[in-house]
Amino acid sequence: MHSRAFRGLIVGLGNPGPEYLQTPHNMGFLAMDALFAASPERWHPMRAPVAKCELRRGDIAGAAWLALKPQTYMNRSGDAVGPLARWYRIPPEQILVVHDELDLQAGSLRFKIGGGAAGHKGLLSISQALGTTDFPRLRLGIGRPPSGHDPAAYVLRNFAAESKSELTEALATAVSAIRIFCEKGLADGMQELHSKQRKKSRTGQDQSLNLL
Repeated sequence: MHSRAFRGLIVGLGNPGPEYLQTPHNMGFLAMDALFAASPERWHPMRAPVAKCELRRGDIAGAAWLALKPQTYMNRSGDAVGPLARWYRIPPEQILVVHDELDLQAGSLRFKIGGGAAGHKGLLSISQALGTTDFPRLRLGIGRPPSGHDPAAYVLRNFAAESKSELTEALATAVSAIRIFCEKGLADGMQELHSKQRKKSRTGQDQSLNLL
């Protein structure tokens, strides 16, 4: 067992492979890529002690963090998260899972801790691997498909080209939220992010990611 050397673990959920890259179900992966791109000098690839992990280590506000993109496919995300958390002795409350959320309007973001998976098989897999649902989540809204469209197909459909600017803005907000969590913790992160989101909603600036 490795001695605990990291403040926590940031997990972005998605599916490996170019065919899934620009799909709503890969919002977690896209947020991690945006985090790495925003400050590449801070995030360094490292060899993972467990299989099927794309792992980096980075510095946020003077503390060392791990950032993970599981390469197990969404439904088995816990196969990477569970062993890695145990290896580095990272407790569930210091594991931030970044994922797509059908039940939030596209472009909206919310922090949450605990609760069910609401049909999200990546969250279900992680809950089973950690033995608890009590870990923080950053929910990236993708909205529900129009009536008559299958949600399973919707989340694996490529973003429309005209949604690029809105997607870029949503991912920039996600990067800011991740940093707030790492620097200030979940409670302050919730207060700061949710306050900004409420103001944005009142001014009619909610985004719409055109997927279809």
